[in-house]
This record gives sequence, C-alpha cells and structure tokens, in this order.
Amino acid sequence: MDITSSYRSQGEILVIDVGNKFDFSKVEEFRNAYAELKEETTHITVELSRTEYMDSSALGMLLNMQKSLNERKLSYSIENARPQVAKILKISRFDKKFEIK
Repeated sequence: MDITSSYRSQGEILVIDVGNKFDFSKVEEFRNAYAELKEETTHITVELSRTEYMDSSALGMLLNMQKSLNERKLSYSIENARPQVAKILKISRFDKKFEIK
C-alpha cells in the first residue's frame, strides 16, 4: 500500500500522499483515500514529493476526485511535485484546476 492519507488542521485538510508511482494500478487505492471524508474537511492536498512516475491515468484520477466530490465545494492543491512530474502537470494545464505549490 503506497498511498497514505492523513488529516491536518483538526480535520479541515486531507493530505493524500500517492507514493513513488502514480498510475493505473493505484485507481482503487486513490479512490479509497478520499472516500470517507470528515464533515469538517474543506481542502484536499495531493502530496507528490515521493512521486517519480505519473501517467495519464493519474491525471484522470485527480479529475475524477474533483468530479465525485463536486457537491462538497472543496478546494484542492498539489504539493511538492518533482520537476519531471511538475512538467506533466504544467503541460496538462492542471494549474487551472488545482493550486500547485
């Protein structure tokens, strides 16, 4: 199990760390990471500091997360992406959907 999730700020922020590789093999694990959000959660951060590889299905998973949680009016950020992953996010224009830190 590579994907871990934890809360910060008394449950207001859910942090999902996707681990080394973010690809199709992580679909179910990623979905489970945000499946049961706390009521007080207002923001989701996807932590990519350990992620060395990301494919197009990972981009789809990020968009599906936003779509499935649309009624919650949450904000989203992607944090600490390594240069090669940050380049994929930039080319894919994910800075329009996520705050990238």
